[in-house]
Amino acid sequence: MASLYLLPELTDQDVVAGSLVTLGGDEGRHAIAVARVRVGERLSIGDGRGTVVAGSVSATSGTALELTVESVSRHPRVTPEVWLAQALAKGDRDELAVQAATELGVSGVIPWAAERSVSRWDGPKAAKGRERWASIVREATKQSIRPYVPPVAELTTTAGLATLPGQVLVLVPEAPARLTEVELDPERVTLVVGPEGGTAPRELETLAAGGATLVRLGAEVLRTSTAGPAALAVLNARLGRW
Repeated sequence: MASLYLLPELTDQDVVAGSLVTLGGDEGRHAIAVARVRVGERLSIGDGRGTVVAGSVSATSGTALELTVESVSRHPRVTPEVWLAQALAKGDRDELAVQAATELGVSGVIPWAAERSVSRWDGPKAAKGRERWASIVREATKQSIRPYVPPVAELTTTAGLATLPGQVLVLVPEAPARLTEVELDPERVTLVVGPEGGTAPRELETLAAGGATLVRLGAEVLRTSTAGPAALAVLNARLGRW
């Protein structure tokens, strides 16, 4: 299987069969020093916005490689977009959720400072936390060979979640409706996953007042790191993406 590297600076001149694309910087160094890419190997380079070129490596240096483009693919965005609003969680559980969600095709990720979140992004930690999630998303995009890098939104509150566009589905183990049964918005769906201690009752009231629907997956109570990816898998099947 060809490997995917990201080059946001791809131009119209690059995405033509026969053109030469140079991959340098951190991506080029990783390809040469870590992945041990050599002349003649095939790989793909994407701009993270739907365009991917594929071809053979025609030259390498210590920190860069040159790819001869053999094919170009342009991928339209899928609808509905499926976003994940993931509550901040202790340890790396929120990061595990973000990584798996990206591999499963999530359209975007929203960090949520829930009432019961043990982890807190206060002050400068908000920017650092978002950068960390963006790095995880980028690497998971490459690993899963996705044409789009999902954006990571700014840290939001419960009140912010209540004003999101499209359909908001809050995962709650005791919800009366099943995720497999609710009708889906044709443009955008946001899955909301609470922290380890669950979503607080007043947060559920705020979200419901904003038009959100409470849904459940099944009888089991999943960890915060598992619930979002599991729900995405269900929606992938429902939407015919799997």
